[in-house]
Amino acid sequence: MMQKWTITAESSVSICFLLFDRFSNICLANCLEPLRAANTLAGRQVYNWQFLTPDGLSAVSSSRLQILPDAALKDMPACDYLFVVASYDYLKHDTASLRQALRQAARQCTTLVGLDSGPWLMASAGLLESKRATVHWEMLDGFSERFLSTDVTRQRVVYDGNRVTCAGAMAAFDLTRQMIQSHLGNAIAVDVDAMLMRDEGLGLKGTRRPNPSHNPVQRAIAEMHKNIERPLPLSDIARLAACPLKTLARRFQTSLGTSPGQVYRHIRLTEARQLAESTSLSISEIALRCGYESPAALSRAFRLRFGISPTALALAQGAPR
Repeated sequence: MMQKWTITAESSVSICFLLFDRFSNICLANCLEPLRAANTLAGRQVYNWQFLTPDGLSAVSSSRLQILPDAALKDMPACDYLFVVASYDYLKHDTASLRQALRQAARQCTTLVGLDSGPWLMASAGLLESKRATVHWEMLDGFSERFLSTDVTRQRVVYDGNRVTCAGAMAAFDLTRQMIQSHLGNAIAVDVDAMLMRDEGLGLKGTRRPNPSHNPVQRAIAEMHKNIERPLPLSDIARLAACPLKTLARRFQTSLGTSPGQVYRHIRLTEARQLAESTSLSISEIALRCGYESPAALSRAFRLRFGISPTALALAQGAPR
């Protein structure tokens, strides 16, 4: 599949999170925070979400965080994604009435996603028949013995048509980041990685977590982040990434759909935007910190990417000056 550096999402993406008592906070947060970051970076509400519970009453997580839902499952609107978020007590939640409600809800969403023990509830409702799937690895053996028509695999995230299953909290980030990459392209995904201090983001369409120390693209991006104020020649970036420059360029094109130079400029301008929005630094100082030879050079590049000058953005955001 051809990777794209930028994608223009023409419409918003609607998501419902179905929460069960004793759900995992971190599982939910690892979905919500990347989506929130993507909205911030895109400058608009690409992702809209609401919370559901089976009965419309509040759900209490395994660490006693209480969430007041927007609606009960029976009142779920049509949506692009329905995330089934369950962790402990999944056997207690697995009732005939819930199975019926999940089958009805599955007809109202484009894609059904199960997190942690959520795939068990999906399978029990007959929603993973003849599908490949995973579940939290602690229950993998029991899952495979109980649901014989499901092809159970020990992987972090499994995609099969409009069914997605996810083994747990850390994998939930992988899944959500892949959504962002698919909807908005690699430019926003790389920025989400930087905002949330993640250095393993690329190449997650597969189901195995890559080792960033083995990935020259990740090593190169890390060096770019280290050298914003005084940008290095790409030949030096390639040397530090332990990869010939031509090979590195091919790998960037394959992984991200663009060149190392474009990614480096993108990283520097993202930093400039963050400084313009949230600090009292002058445009001259921001230009210096982001490796631009003059405020005019920064302003030209900034306006080309964001459609607004850094000065105007700072005023619009009310950043102290």
